[in-house]
Amino acid sequence: MTKEFLIVAMIGLVAELPVLIRHFSAFPNAEICDNALDDDGDGLIDLNDPDCDCPPPLPYSLIPNPSFENQDCCPGSSSQMYCVAGWVQASIPTTDFLHACGWMGWDEFPPPLPLPDGEGCIGFRNGRPGFDPSDPQPNWKEYAGACLPEPLRGGIPYKIRFYVGFADPLHSPPINIAFYGAPSCQNLPFGQDRGDFGCPTNGPGWEELGKVRASGANNWQKVEIELTPTRNIEAIAIGPDCSLAPSPDGVYHFFDNLILAERPAFDFDIRISGNACTGNAVLEIPERDTLTYQWYKDGVALIGETGPQLSRPPEKGRYRVRLSGPNSCSLTEAYHFRITAARTVQEARICAGTQYVFHGRILTESGIYLDTLKTVTNCDSIIELRLSAAGQAADTVYAKIFGSETWELGGRRYGQPGEYTVRFNSADHCDSIIHLVLDRYEVYIPTAFSPNADGINDLFTIYGGDEVKEIPRLRIFNRWGAMVFASTAIGAGSPGSGWDGQAGGQPAPAGIYVYQAHIIFDDGQLREVSGAVALVR
Repeated sequence: MTKEFLIVAMIGLVAELPVLIRHFSAFPNAEICDNALDDDGDGLIDLNDPDCDCPPPLPYSLIPNPSFENQDCCPGSSSQMYCVAGWVQASIPTTDFLHACGWMGWDEFPPPLPLPDGEGCIGFRNGRPGFDPSDPQPNWKEYAGACLPEPLRGGIPYKIRFYVGFADPLHSPPINIAFYGAPSCQNLPFGQDRGDFGCPTNGPGWEELGKVRASGANNWQKVEIELTPTRNIEAIAIGPDCSLAPSPDGVYHFFDNLILAERPAFDFDIRISGNACTGNAVLEIPERDTLTYQWYKDGVALIGETGPQLSRPPEKGRYRVRLSGPNSCSLTEAYHFRITAARTVQEARICAGTQYVFHGRILTESGIYLDTLKTVTNCDSIIELRLSAAGQAADTVYAKIFGSETWELGGRRYGQPGEYTVRFNSADHCDSIIHLVLDRYEVYIPTAFSPNADGINDLFTIYGGDEVKEIPRLRIFNRWGAMVFASTAIGAGSPGSGWDGQAGGQPAPAGIYVYQAHIIFDDGQLREVSGAVALVR
């Protein structure tokens, strides 16, 4: 091989070098999950790359089928707990199994969506209306129960973490959820065939292991109960506590994803100590000799942070820790670190032509004003001043009343539609004038109807204009007090919305009936109306 040939070959290789580089760049390296680099060139770094997925270290629940995902059948209606694998109907009053494969709950008690975990949950009542509206049933309490695969051991601390679901505030008020235990699975079910039996501890063998207060509206709330049984527990039940709930409207809630485990199994949560405002806050998780640690901020590895405690002061962001053990990997839930400023709201009122001094500023007009101060712990404290200047102009108030209601203004009550002028001398001695324009909500409720299919007055319902937004409840009772018709969420005067004169699938006899209804007007307030209607045949 000549010297000239080698030179030509080398020149050709150099010319092909860009092509070779492009060829090998088409096969990037695999993502390395702890070096804060985009190793595979897809624009995603470390935990932000799906290649670095790692399951969260959730405890293994001692309760079988904790999220109600395993079922023996799809529910077709209420009261079908027999469809849920591993669970039983613990009480004579029946809990409800909801699952996306079938029945998803009552129209008047819709579950908040999405469900916390999977596609199933449990719905239950805490008291219910009686057949006579004046005689509710506060002891009607519904519970779900299970036989544990292995018993809870007496003297051992446990925790149960689960979600409580709330419909609207009327039907899902704040509630005490209780967790009960019994020493034998033979204690399931309880209640001796009595619908008014109440909570499990009204019978033998059961004890309340713990309870928690929860509240919400159209959402799910995560709650926890810590418990230490005094004896071994084989059977559990969950539902309302023993306090009575004499609600005429019916109280309904949901629960889902019941994680029951020994207390240390919940320890791997990031916790904070110190003062975030002075820069000496510390993030840490429990230390275990068998684990190695890697900290991340916003999904990107923090190089060198491989201990159970973060060595640097945390900055605003979402922190997670990857825990690695022999042939295992798990990620903690994200801890959102931020320094939240305290906020104090002040209200003040001045007369027209006067001024207000707010932290050195001279204010003369109505408005919302802000100032930021430092507290003794070096945190920001925001002062919000809501200033109103009275007497600058006359105000006009438009209001509506219903039935025998009155509207109060200036110490007087007005019960007739019309226009009124009221002059005030307020506590701050500012004169002001208010023009009140008062009107009345009008609805028409028939005193008689004739359901004879002639197309005239065949339906008893409530009629109103656009100001009637909803009639969430209409009930009809016969002269003995028995309810013959119940409807929810009907429209005012909507076709087919109301009572057609049927009772139990048969024409109701002619006579006088009593109605009770709830009406929601455009002011958002719920009013109750009642009266008598004659059914004519």
